Amino acid sequence: MKPASFRYVAQETVSEVVELLGRYGEDCKLLAGGQSLLPMLGMRLHRPSVLVDLNRVSGLSGIEERNGWLHIGAMTRHSVVEQSPLVAAQVPLLSQAVPQIGHAAIRNRGTLGGSLVHNHPASELPAVAAALDAEMIVLGPSGERTLGPGAFFTSYLSTALEADELLTSVRFPVLGPAWRTVFLEFSRRVGDFALVGAAVAIRLAGGGCAEGRIALTGVGGIPTRARAAEGLLSGAVLEGEVLQGVCEAVQGEVEPLSDFHGSSDYRRHLCGVLVGRALGSLWEGGD
Repeated sequence: MKPASFRYVAQETVSEVVELLGRYGEDCKLLAGGQSLLPMLGMRLHRPSVLVDLNRVSGLSGIEERNGWLHIGAMTRHSVVEQSPLVAAQVPLLSQAVPQIGHAAIRNRGTLGGSLVHNHPASELPAVAAALDAEMIVLGPSGERTLGPGAFFTSYLSTALEADELLTSVRFPVLGPAWRTVFLEFSRRVGDFALVGAAVAIRLAGGGCAEGRIALTGVGGIPTRARAAEGLLSGAVLEGEVLQGVCEAVQGEVEPLSDFHGSSDYRRHLCGVLVGRALGSLWEGGD
């Protein structure tokens, strides 16, 4: 199908974009990489009267470390994040997740901010943001606000962004050398949406796991933090019955939906398998 008729606008400053959002609100859509929006326009799931292209807007891309945070502009391409030595050194979980997004052609056009705002239930980046307690910087006519994952992600394909706001950047905490991270996912074919994905981070200290983070994708409308399982990681030696108990706790915290790709029970089983593999690899590699 072809999109419904719309007015195309390519702005060059953030203030111009905010002005248009304030004027048109829900009747306006923002074009970043277009990997999700363009198909939805073609199927007429979106029928905006105005399409604002962000690709010429200055100041919305780039990677910079400041005051213990890695700041990444919302228009930064996946491929730039993937190839960045700074990201690999300071936020390795992000470097581990991005190569699993679709195919190279998608990563060359897709953007960090676009993925987070789209909030697909099987997307990798919302889970990374949840695991790291990243902060989303949002700008609108009323000014700037900062949202954590719990406030930003609201439901399937939905976020807390108002119709007159845009995501300008994301900042990820630099956890430090004591932390080990890994991102694992399972899909039927390389490049397909993941049935389940797990973003896992642990901090080692005193011969044990001092603390840990576990965030899952593919199990609901928003990325899921396995808080009860995380509590079992504190002070634990991740072997044998302890590791099994953490995996069982993860499975007890999720209620995935069933579809033609897999049942709820199958996805729940995968959650335990992926988290177990992730923790096992981090523990063995942490010596």
